[in-house]
Amino acid sequence: MSAVKTKIDPVARAAHLPCWTGKVDPVPLEGGITNTNFVVNDPRGRFFVRIGDDIPLHGVMRFNELSAARAAAAAGLSPAVTYAEPGVMVTPFVEGRTWTPADVADPANLERMVALIRRCHFEMPNYLHGPVLMFWVFHVVRDYAATLRDGGSRHLDLLPVLLDRAVKLEAAVGPIDVVLGHNDLLAANFIDEGNRLWLIDWDYAGFNSPLFDLANAASNSELSSELETALLTTYLGAPPDEAYTRRFTAMKCASLLRETMWSMVSEIHSAIDFDFAAYSAENLARFERAVGAFEEGYGPL
Repeated sequence: MSAVKTKIDPVARAAHLPCWTGKVDPVPLEGGITNTNFVVNDPRGRFFVRIGDDIPLHGVMRFNELSAARAAAAAGLSPAVTYAEPGVMVTPFVEGRTWTPADVADPANLERMVALIRRCHFEMPNYLHGPVLMFWVFHVVRDYAATLRDGGSRHLDLLPVLLDRAVKLEAAVGPIDVVLGHNDLLAANFIDEGNRLWLIDWDYAGFNSPLFDLANAASNSELSSELETALLTTYLGAPPDEAYTRRFTAMKCASLLRETMWSMVSEIHSAIDFDFAAYSAENLARFERAVGAFEEGYGPL
């Protein structure tokens, strides 16, 4: 007779971690659509607790997230990991202000943000230990398409067109340099303490083209074309040429396609209470507009 594995309630799990020095009462944090997050006040201080198992459908593997989080802490980009076990990670709680897209679009913040991205790309690899994944957006898109087919998604009729565009966008991106990417540069993953800017949430970290983080940051916060040029100029140390800008614009489309298909997969597989159908529609519309802008500037894909 096989034993039945009982799933532990996340609140109970957070409350009974062996790292606490006394009785704690975890307070849920709203906003997460991948993990369950808590704030815990322990006699030693205030802590952030992230609870989430592997999510192979989205390429999220917790060994990889933990390696990246530890490397980010060693590089001074993120708070230290004070405790970890499979599916759980604990860090000091950052008493700062979570950025919004308006903060990413503020020219006064550009140099601070880009400095953090460059340190992620070029310093973090010096602190990585053990196996680390690669995040290639076009593989992710193809894998999502297979998952949508297997799951009988309501979006099956769209897949041929989306995959055809993915092939053409991958060709437009062309050969790449490889850095260590964060790969999820939402505004909310920047925490501002005033004299220090933190980069958090390493679920999707992995080796990638620097173009993806730059395009992802720009598309997530809907930067203007002027701010995109400023972003690239600050990152590169010189204004981008037309070829680089074309590759960046193609990667912006790819970033939006990945976000769209991430949501389509979540529609049929996520148990989190979130309107994924509306999110899919919103991102599909943004992807179509981005493809239209690419073709207007550079010709048909």
